[in-house]
Amino acid sequence: MSLKYCPILSTLGYVLSPDGKKVLLSHRIGRKSDDQYGKFNGLGGHMEATEDIATCMIREIREEAGIEVTSMTMRGTVNWTGFGPRNEDWLAFIFLITAYTGTPKTNNDEGPLQWFPISSIDQLPMWEGDRYFLPLVFDDDPRHFHGYLPYRNDHPIGWRYVRL
Repeated sequence: MSLKYCPILSTLGYVLSPDGKKVLLSHRIGRKSDDQYGKFNGLGGHMEATEDIATCMIREIREEAGIEVTSMTMRGTVNWTGFGPRNEDWLAFIFLITAYTGTPKTNNDEGPLQWFPISSIDQLPMWEGDRYFLPLVFDDDPRHFHGYLPYRNDHPIGWRYVRL
């Protein structure tokens, strides 16, 4: 018996400051009904049926931060199963946005956007599993990572990845 796997396809992007030392994060306090309420996260969201994954990332950054991406690198993918209060399956394409035009918004519908030193983001309230893959987003290894991060009751129950 096989289980049907139909993940929600999404993007998750981390916008670097021009000097490459800070990252723009969303503090999800804009809507109390948000499944991610109170957490810090990168920017991104659901892929639309008419998009490729890069177009989705560019659109999400435009909508959430008000800037135009001029350079980005896909760092990897993460497959979350049993994620969040509805136990959903998500497959996210993770990007590092290395150049953009415009000035980032300071706020959007999800909450304030703030710059943080990359070296200290692990101290912020975030999804517990983000701590597993975030070091791979910001390291110097040019290879993509592809991770599997199953959740149960809003907590990760494992983590594995390969680099190719």
